[in-house]
Amino acid sequence: MSSSLLTIRDIRKRFGAREVLRGVSLDVAGGEFLTVLGESGSGKTTLLRLIAGFEQADSGEIVMSGERIDVLPPYKRPVNTVFQQYALFPHMSVKENVAYGLRVTGLAPGEAMHRTEQALALVKMTEFSESSPGKLSGGQQQRVALARALVNRPKLLLLDEPSMGLAPKIVELILENIQKINAAGVTVLLVEQNAAMALAISHRGYVLETGRILLEDKSAALRENP
Repeated sequence: MSSSLLTIRDIRKRFGAREVLRGVSLDVAGGEFLTVLGESGSGKTTLLRLIAGFEQADSGEIVMSGERIDVLPPYKRPVNTVFQQYALFPHMSVKENVAYGLRVTGLAPGEAMHRTEQALALVKMTEFSESSPGKLSGGQQQRVALARALVNRPKLLLLDEPSMGLAPKIVELILENIQKINAAGVTVLLVEQNAAMALAISHRGYVLETGRILLEDKSAALRENP
């Protein structure tokens, strides 16, 4: 792993009277697989939305590769996010969904097709490339969403509880895919409620409780002291 890729400094976010994030600070190294754990309502998804640019912090800074990205619109941030709602285009095939982001950037068709095929192969969805999303299971849709996020070759991949609502065998396959993605050089920030599962595959973890960082340690140490 290289030096810090993402630095979050004293981020605060309030929705009405409720302060969802209360001075959160953390670092993610380049190539790292980091997990943020916490119960529902602890602020995990809000943190991801702030990094991705879908929400704006009330105060604090988000810095990536030495540049403040909290002042940039979402499309200018070298980040891709897979939320619990996969938001696949129902009128497009799997292949077209994955290639969409490349097409709008004006990438040459041949290169776009090559990268699309690579992304689908990585998540083991090549045989479904001509299928429509409506004919896929939840786990398969999750894998297509992963491929769509990866095809743009982001510096940072954000994952919002990818195990939610999926059968254990499907979760195991998806986590295996995420590990391969990280091994291929993509930095991963995963938010999860399932601590045992997340800590088994990540390098390091933070525990978020009611909007504050409760503790931080290597994943192995957190597994040993639940």
